[in-house]
Amino acid sequence: MVRFSRSHSSIVERANKTIQPFMAQVYGWMTCGLLLTAFVAWYAARTPILLQFIFSNHLVFFSLMIVQLVVVFILSNMVNRLSSMLATSFFMLYSALTGLTLASIFILYASSSIASTFVITSGMFGVMTVYGYTTKQDLTSFNNLLLMTLIGVGLASLVNLWLKSTMLTWLVTYTGVLLFVGLTAYDTQKLKKINTQLSLGNREQFHKESIFGALTLYLDFINLFLMFLRIFGNRR
Repeated sequence: MVRFSRSHSSIVERANKTIQPFMAQVYGWMTCGLLLTAFVAWYAARTPILLQFIFSNHLVFFSLMIVQLVVVFILSNMVNRLSSMLATSFFMLYSALTGLTLASIFILYASSSIASTFVITSGMFGVMTVYGYTTKQDLTSFNNLLLMTLIGVGLASLVNLWLKSTMLTWLVTYTGVLLFVGLTAYDTQKLKKINTQLSLGNREQFHKESIFGALTLYLDFINLFLMFLRIFGNRR
């Protein structure tokens, strides 16, 4: 019994030694991505020629969106086939492209409103990621519900491009807030579980997994921010 107890605590200790630096890298890279997105969006908004090039030409704007989807697909499904440097480059590329496509928010919303919404998002994200990391409840049981809600929000958003329904817009927005709040906790726990198996000695794999984790939480944060901006943002 004593041997089992010592063995169990030894396993837990090794797991914690792996998880803590891994999550630190995940949050670190996610923060780098968010800072790059914010800078690119701010710079593009202050550069009329660049802004006009992106938003006055539908081909350019939708091309950027398609490239974003391709990059996310590669990082989500092929990260293990990439070198750590290439995975990092793809993540930084995605963050920069997101900044370009989000530049319009600096035109549509007051800077103070964007800043306050960012603070609200950071607070909510922080609470939910801590919950996901520390809770003993198994959140994988919510997998199907979160997936179906994500698909529903996506389809409703596409349909509303034609309907332009105010009621549907608000329904999607508030549902989206609940969705990405839930996904933040779910994804944090998933990353924690997956990487209990990681070895600190395998730096290449460790880095690639941290980039994948950063992308996952980055997407949760950005989408939550955009939902909150619809609710709390003051338009110019």
